Amino acid sequence: MRFRTQGVLLLLCGAALLRVSLFSELYLRYVKEGLRPYLVISGVLLVVLGVLGLVRREKGDGDSRDHGDEDHGHEGEDGHEDHHGHDHSRSPRIAWLLAAPALALLLYPPPALGSYSAEREEAKVAAQGVGTFPKLPAGDPVELTLNSFASRAQWDSGASMKGRTFRLTGFVTKDDDGRWYVARLFVNCCAADAAPLKVQVRGAEAPARDTWVTVTGTWHRTGTPGSDEARPVLNATSVQRVDQPSNPYEKR
Repeated sequence: MRFRTQGVLLLLCGAALLRVSLFSELYLRYVKEGLRPYLVISGVLLVVLGVLGLVRREKGDGDSRDHGDEDHGHEGEDGHEDHHGHDHSRSPRIAWLLAAPALALLLYPPPALGSYSAEREEAKVAAQGVGTFPKLPAGDPVELTLNSFASRAQWDSGASMKGRTFRLTGFVTKDDDGRWYVARLFVNCCAADAAPLKVQVRGAEAPARDTWVTVTGTWHRTGTPGSDEARPVLNATSVQRVDQPSNPYEKR
C-alpha cells in the first residue's frame, strides 16, 4: 500500500479509538476504565500518523507532476519510445477492504458482552475457602455486587446474609430448563478475559434475555457453605427494568 491508503486507514482507526474513548464511554465495553488514557493517546497518534501519510502522498504527487515532462520515455535503438516507467504508486483496490473493520467500529460499535457469554461458563467466586465474612452495612436493602453476594452465599460460614434484603443489578440470562439469573461479567484487563457471574432468581417471572434489571429480594440458602449445593440464589420481591449502565462490567 502507498501513503494515501495507509493514511486513510490510520485516520479511520484513530478516529474510531477517539470516538469510543475520548468522546464517549463506549470503551468500557472492551477494556477497564483505567486504560482510557492509553486509548486516547493511541487514537491521537494514529490520527497524526494518518495526516502525515496523506501530506507525504500529496507532496509526492506534486513532485511527480513537476518532473512529468522529463519522464515521458526515451527513444530506443529501434526508433520507438521506451515506456518502461510504469506508475506503481497506486494501491491495489482490495487494500481498501482493510478499512471495513475501522469503519464498523467508528459507525457501529459492537455491544458489550451479554447473556451468551455468561451462559458459557459457571460463575467464579472471589473467596478462597469457607470462613466468616465481615458484617454487612446497616439498613435494607443492601446493594451488593453479584460477586459479593455469590461469595457470601457459597462461602460464608457466619450466614451474614440471613434475614437481610438485597438489591442486585445485572442482565437476564436463562437456562433451558426455565431457571433464570441476574448476571454480570467482570474483567481483569479487557473484554477478552471477561468471566461471568450469575445469581439465580426465584419467585418472579423472567424478563427477556439481556434485559437489564435491578432485583430486590432475600437470600435463599441452598446448602452448607463450601459444598456443591451452596449456590447463590435470591428470592425476589421485585424486579425492575433499568437502563444498561455506562460501564456494564463488574469490578473485581
